[in-house]
Amino acid sequence: MHIETRGSGPSLALIHGWAMHGGLFAPLVERLADRHTLHLVDLPGHGHARDSDAPLAPEALASELVGAIPDAVWLGWSLGGQFALRAALDHPETVRGVVMVASSPRFVAGDNWPHGVGPNLFRDFGDALRRDFRGTLEGFLALEALGSASAQEELRDLKAHAFERGEPAERTLHEGLALLDRLDLRDELPRLQVPSLWISGRRDRLVPAGAMPAAAALAPDARSVVIGNAGHAPFLGAADEVAREIDSFMHALPPLPLAGEGRGEGRPHPDLPPQAGEGA
Repeated sequence: MHIETRGSGPSLALIHGWAMHGGLFAPLVERLADRHTLHLVDLPGHGHARDSDAPLAPEALASELVGAIPDAVWLGWSLGGQFALRAALDHPETVRGVVMVASSPRFVAGDNWPHGVGPNLFRDFGDALRRDFRGTLEGFLALEALGSASAQEELRDLKAHAFERGEPAERTLHEGLALLDRLDLRDELPRLQVPSLWISGRRDRLVPAGAMPAAAALAPDARSVVIGNAGHAPFLGAADEVAREIDSFMHALPPLPLAGEGRGEGRPHPDLPPQAGEGA
Protein backbone atom coordinates (compact mmCIF):
# COMPACT_ATOMS: atom_id res chain seq x y z
CA MET A 1 0.00 0.00 0.00
CA HIS A 2 0.93 3.64 -0.24
CA ILE A 3 -0.01 6.32 2.28
CA GLU A 4 0.37 10.03 1.58
CA THR A 5 -0.04 12.39 4.53
CA ARG A 6 -1.20 16.01 4.41
CA GLY A 7 -2.24 18.65 6.92
CA SER A 8 -2.21 18.77 10.72
CA GLY A 9 -4.56 18.00 13.56
CA PRO A 10 -6.64 14.90 14.44
CA SER A 11 -6.09 12.05 12.02
CA LEU A 12 -8.48 11.09 9.24
CA ALA A 13 -7.59 8.16 6.98
CA LEU A 14 -9.29 7.99 3.58
CA ILE A 15 -9.70 4.86 1.44
CA HIS A 16 -10.76 5.17 -2.19
CA GLY A 17 -13.24 3.15 -4.20
CA TRP A 18 -12.89 0.51 -6.90
CA ALA A 19 -10.33 1.36 -9.62
CA MET A 20 -9.59 4.77 -8.06
CA HIS A 21 -6.80 6.15 -5.82
CA GLY A 22 -6.33 8.54 -2.91
CA GLY A 23 -5.75 11.53 -5.16
CA LEU A 24 -9.49 11.68 -5.92
CA PHE A 25 -10.02 13.04 -2.41
CA ALA A 26 -8.37 16.36 -3.36
CA PRO A 27 -11.56 18.40 -2.67
CA LEU A 28 -11.61 17.11 0.91
CA VAL A 29 -7.89 17.75 1.34
CA GLU A 30 -8.44 21.33 0.24
CA ARG A 31 -11.21 21.82 2.79
CA LEU A 32 -9.93 19.83 5.79
CA ALA A 33 -6.12 19.83 5.80
CA ASP A 34 -5.87 23.07 7.79
CA ARG A 35 -7.35 21.34 10.86
CA HIS A 36 -6.97 17.59 10.27
CA THR A 37 -4.12 15.27 9.35
CA LEU A 38 -5.29 13.44 6.25
CA HIS A 39 -3.80 10.06 5.37
CA LEU A 40 -4.61 9.21 1.74
CA VAL A 41 -4.38 5.47 1.14
CA ASP A 42 -3.73 3.80 -2.21
CA LEU A 43 -4.83 0.17 -1.89
CA PRO A 44 -2.70 -2.57 -3.49
CA GLY A 45 -2.99 -2.54 -7.25
CA HIS A 46 -4.17 1.08 -7.32
CA GLY A 47 -2.47 4.45 -7.74
CA HIS A 48 1.07 4.61 -6.38
CA ALA A 49 0.66 1.02 -5.14
CA ARG A 50 -0.44 -0.35 -8.52
CA ASP A 51 2.63 -2.62 -8.73
CA SER A 52 1.88 -4.27 -5.39
CA ASP A 53 0.78 -7.88 -5.71
CA ALA A 54 -0.77 -7.99 -2.22
CA PRO A 55 -4.33 -9.34 -2.32
CA LEU A 56 -7.35 -7.18 -1.52
CA ALA A 57 -8.03 -8.96 1.77
CA PRO A 58 -10.08 -6.68 4.07
CA GLU A 59 -9.05 -8.28 7.37
CA ALA A 60 -5.32 -8.30 6.64
CA LEU A 61 -5.23 -4.85 5.05
CA ALA A 62 -7.35 -3.32 7.82
CA SER A 63 -4.92 -4.67 10.41
CA GLU A 64 -1.95 -3.31 8.45
CA LEU A 65 -3.59 0.09 8.03
CA VAL A 66 -4.49 0.64 11.67
CA GLY A 67 -0.95 -0.34 12.58
CA ALA A 68 0.39 2.34 10.25
CA ILE A 69 -2.22 4.97 11.18
CA PRO A 70 -3.30 4.56 14.82
CA ASP A 71 -6.03 6.57 16.56
CA ALA A 72 -7.66 7.85 13.39
CA VAL A 73 -11.14 8.22 12.05
CA TRP A 74 -11.49 6.00 8.99
CA LEU A 75 -13.35 7.15 5.88
CA GLY A 76 -14.19 4.70 3.12
CA TRP A 77 -15.72 5.57 -0.23
CA SER A 78 -17.64 2.84 -2.06
CA LEU A 79 -15.46 -0.32 -2.00
CA GLY A 80 -13.12 1.48 0.40
CA GLY A 81 -15.88 1.44 2.98
CA GLN A 82 -15.47 -2.32 3.34
CA PHE A 83 -11.89 -1.76 4.54
CA ALA A 84 -12.76 1.18 6.80
CA LEU A 85 -15.66 -0.70 8.37
CA ARG A 86 -13.52 -3.83 8.79
CA ALA A 87 -10.91 -1.73 10.61
CA ALA A 88 -13.55 -0.29 12.94
CA LEU A 89 -15.11 -3.68 13.66
CA ASP A 90 -11.83 -5.49 14.29
CA HIS A 91 -9.80 -2.73 15.96
CA PRO A 92 -12.12 -0.52 18.06
CA GLU A 93 -9.27 0.18 20.46
CA THR A 94 -7.39 2.20 17.83
CA VAL A 95 -10.14 3.36 15.44
CA ARG A 96 -11.91 6.47 16.74
CA GLY A 97 -14.83 6.42 14.32
CA VAL A 98 -15.83 5.49 10.80
CA VAL A 99 -17.29 7.55 7.94
CA MET A 100 -18.93 5.61 5.13
CA VAL A 101 -19.31 7.61 1.90
CA ALA A 102 -21.57 6.07 -0.76
CA SER A 103 -20.71 2.71 0.74
CA SER A 104 -22.87 -0.09 2.02
CA PRO A 105 -22.49 -3.19 4.19
CA ARG A 106 -23.92 -5.09 1.22
CA PHE A 107 -23.76 -3.83 -2.38
CA VAL A 108 -25.97 -6.43 -4.04
CA ALA A 109 -29.73 -6.62 -3.49
CA GLY A 110 -31.07 -9.77 -1.89
CA ASP A 111 -33.40 -11.18 0.72
CA ASN A 112 -34.49 -8.45 3.16
CA TRP A 113 -32.13 -6.01 1.45
CA PRO A 114 -33.58 -4.11 -1.50
CA HIS A 115 -30.88 -1.41 -1.26
CA GLY A 116 -28.42 -2.81 -3.76
CA VAL A 117 -27.65 -3.38 -7.42
CA GLY A 118 -28.73 -6.38 -9.45
CA PRO A 119 -26.99 -9.70 -8.74
CA ASN A 120 -25.15 -9.79 -12.07
CA LEU A 121 -23.79 -6.22 -12.25
CA PHE A 122 -20.31 -6.83 -10.87
CA ARG A 123 -19.90 -10.11 -12.74
CA ASP A 124 -20.86 -8.33 -15.95
CA PHE A 125 -18.24 -5.66 -15.19
CA GLY A 126 -15.66 -8.41 -14.79
CA ASP A 127 -16.54 -9.89 -18.17
CA ALA A 128 -16.43 -6.44 -19.76
CA LEU A 129 -12.98 -5.76 -18.27
CA ARG A 130 -11.61 -8.81 -20.05
CA ARG A 131 -13.00 -7.62 -23.38
CA ASP A 132 -12.24 -3.88 -23.15
CA PHE A 133 -10.21 -2.86 -20.10
CA ARG A 134 -9.93 0.89 -20.62
CA GLY A 135 -13.41 1.28 -22.13
CA THR A 136 -14.98 -0.48 -19.14
CA LEU A 137 -13.14 1.74 -16.67
CA GLU A 138 -14.30 4.86 -18.50
CA GLY A 139 -17.85 3.52 -18.52
CA PHE A 140 -17.62 3.02 -14.77
CA LEU A 141 -16.56 6.65 -14.33
CA ALA A 142 -19.69 7.73 -16.18
CA LEU A 143 -21.79 5.54 -13.90
CA GLU A 144 -20.20 7.11 -10.83
CA ALA A 145 -21.09 10.61 -12.02
CA LEU A 146 -24.55 9.68 -13.28
CA GLY A 147 -27.40 11.26 -11.36
CA SER A 148 -25.43 14.06 -9.75
CA ALA A 149 -26.69 17.59 -10.31
CA SER A 150 -23.16 18.39 -11.52
CA ALA A 151 -22.67 15.13 -13.44
CA GLN A 152 -20.78 16.61 -16.40
CA GLU A 153 -18.35 18.47 -14.16
CA GLU A 154 -17.81 15.41 -11.97
CA LEU A 155 -17.21 13.22 -15.00
CA ARG A 156 -14.60 15.68 -16.30
CA ASP A 157 -12.88 15.61 -12.89
CA LEU A 158 -12.95 11.82 -12.76
CA LYS A 159 -11.60 11.44 -16.30
CA ALA A 160 -8.88 14.02 -15.63
CA HIS A 161 -7.61 12.42 -12.44
CA ALA A 162 -8.64 8.75 -12.31
CA PHE A 163 -5.58 7.53 -14.23
CA GLU A 164 -3.05 10.21 -13.32
CA ARG A 165 -1.22 7.63 -11.18
CA GLY A 166 -1.43 4.99 -13.87
CA GLU A 167 -4.06 2.39 -14.62
CA PRO A 168 -4.99 0.02 -11.79
CA ALA A 169 -3.93 -3.62 -12.02
CA GLU A 170 -6.51 -5.79 -13.77
CA ARG A 171 -5.99 -8.64 -11.31
CA THR A 172 -6.78 -6.36 -8.41
CA LEU A 173 -9.88 -5.00 -10.12
CA HIS A 174 -11.29 -8.50 -10.45
CA GLU A 175 -10.59 -9.09 -6.76
CA GLY A 176 -12.43 -5.87 -5.94
CA LEU A 177 -15.44 -6.87 -8.02
CA ALA A 178 -15.56 -10.21 -6.22
CA LEU A 179 -15.60 -8.37 -2.87
CA LEU A 180 -18.39 -6.06 -4.01
CA ASP A 181 -20.36 -9.07 -5.18
CA ARG A 182 -20.10 -11.22 -2.05
CA LEU A 183 -19.37 -9.15 1.07
CA ASP A 184 -22.20 -8.68 3.55
CA LEU A 185 -21.39 -7.02 6.89
CA ARG A 186 -24.96 -6.34 8.01
CA ASP A 187 -24.93 -8.94 10.77
CA GLU A 188 -21.78 -7.39 12.24
CA LEU A 189 -23.06 -3.81 12.44
CA PRO A 190 -24.84 -4.21 15.81
CA ARG A 191 -21.47 -4.88 17.47
CA LEU A 192 -19.78 -1.80 16.00
CA GLN A 193 -18.18 -0.11 19.02
CA VAL A 194 -17.24 3.26 17.52
CA PRO A 195 -19.41 6.12 16.23
CA SER A 196 -20.26 6.03 12.55
CA LEU A 197 -21.42 8.55 9.95
CA TRP A 198 -23.09 7.34 6.74
CA ILE A 199 -23.07 9.86 3.87
CA SER A 200 -25.00 9.08 0.70
CA GLY A 201 -26.09 10.84 -2.47
CA ARG A 202 -29.81 10.68 -3.18
CA ARG A 203 -29.05 10.36 -6.91
CA ASP A 204 -26.44 7.60 -6.56
CA ARG A 205 -26.84 4.95 -9.28
CA LEU A 206 -24.45 2.43 -7.69
CA VAL A 207 -25.45 2.50 -4.02
CA PRO A 208 -29.15 3.31 -3.61
CA ALA A 209 -29.63 6.13 -1.13
CA GLY A 210 -31.77 3.92 1.09
CA ALA A 211 -28.80 1.68 1.84
CA MET A 212 -27.10 4.21 4.09
CA PRO A 213 -30.03 5.00 6.44
CA ALA A 214 -30.83 1.27 6.58
CA ALA A 215 -27.25 0.45 7.52
CA ALA A 216 -27.08 3.23 10.10
CA ALA A 217 -30.23 1.84 11.71
CA LEU A 218 -28.36 -1.42 12.35
CA ALA A 219 -25.39 0.17 14.12
CA PRO A 220 -25.27 1.81 17.55
CA ASP A 221 -24.19 5.46 17.73
CA ALA A 222 -24.71 5.95 13.99
CA ARG A 223 -26.05 8.83 11.94
CA SER A 224 -27.07 8.98 8.28
CA VAL A 225 -26.90 12.03 5.99
CA VAL A 226 -28.46 11.98 2.52
CA ILE A 227 -27.26 14.75 0.19
CA GLY A 228 -30.05 15.61 -2.21
CA ASN A 229 -28.16 16.62 -5.37
CA ALA A 230 -25.22 14.23 -5.10
CA GLY A 231 -24.40 10.98 -6.88
CA HIS A 232 -21.86 8.27 -6.11
CA ALA A 233 -19.00 10.71 -5.46
CA PRO A 234 -20.62 13.33 -3.19
CA PHE A 235 -17.23 14.74 -2.15
CA LEU A 236 -16.88 15.98 -5.75
CA GLY A 237 -20.30 17.47 -6.41
CA ALA A 238 -21.09 18.50 -2.81
CA ALA A 239 -17.60 18.87 -1.33
CA ASP A 240 -18.48 21.71 1.06
CA GLU A 241 -21.37 19.79 2.59
CA VAL A 242 -19.42 16.55 2.89
CA ALA A 243 -16.47 18.35 4.49
CA ARG A 244 -18.78 20.05 7.00
CA GLU A 245 -20.34 16.73 7.98
CA ILE A 246 -16.94 15.10 8.45
CA ASP A 247 -15.64 18.06 10.43
CA SER A 248 -18.69 18.06 12.70
CA PHE A 249 -18.44 14.31 13.23
CA MET A 250 -14.78 14.47 14.19
CA HIS A 251 -15.23 17.40 16.55
CA ALA A 252 -17.99 15.52 18.38
CA LEU A 253 -15.72 12.57 19.19
CA PRO A 254 -14.23 12.28 22.68
CA PRO A 255 -10.76 13.86 22.88
CA LEU A 256 -7.79 11.58 22.66
CA PRO A 257 -5.79 11.03 25.86
CA LEU A 258 -2.32 12.47 26.02
CA ALA A 259 0.60 10.06 25.79
CA GLY A 260 0.82 8.02 28.97
CA GLU A 261 -2.87 8.48 29.84
CA GLY A 262 -4.60 5.20 29.10
CA ARG A 263 -5.31 4.52 25.44
CA GLY A 264 -2.22 5.00 23.33
CA GLU A 265 0.06 4.85 26.38
CA GLY A 266 3.71 5.05 25.47
CA ARG A 267 3.08 6.49 21.98
CA PRO A 268 3.57 10.07 20.89
CA HIS A 269 0.31 11.99 20.83
CA PRO A 270 -1.38 10.83 17.58
CA ASP A 271 -2.75 14.28 16.77
CA LEU A 272 0.75 15.59 16.12
CA PRO A 273 1.10 15.69 12.32
CA PRO A 274 3.52 13.18 10.81
CA GLN A 275 5.95 14.25 8.17
CA ALA A 276 4.16 15.24 4.96
CA GLY A 277 4.47 12.70 2.20
CA GLU A 278 5.06 9.81 4.59
CA GLY A 279 4.66 6.50 2.76
CA ALA A 280 3.74 3.01 3.84
